[in-house]
Amino acid sequence: MKVKVTEKGALIPRKLLKGIKEVEVHRQNGFIIVMPVGAKDSIFNIGKKPVKLGIKDASVNHDKYIYGSMANDSTVS
Repeated sequence: MKVKVTEKGALIPRKLLKGIKEVEVHRQNGFIIVMPVGAKDSIFNIGKKPVKLGIKDASVNHDKYIYGSMANDSTVS
């Protein structure tokens, strides 16, 4: 979507801001960032709803369970 930039700035259509009451606007690396105030990075939700699999060492050996064998890892006995 393209919008005209006037002397007053640029108008963001309301349909793109559905449910948002306030935004923070800043320039970063040549881009203009419009971020809802209070928005959180989804990375902070990791671990909030863990799934129980009955694996006792999943936090230590998660790569083994995700990617398979850890044959190249010299720390595995």
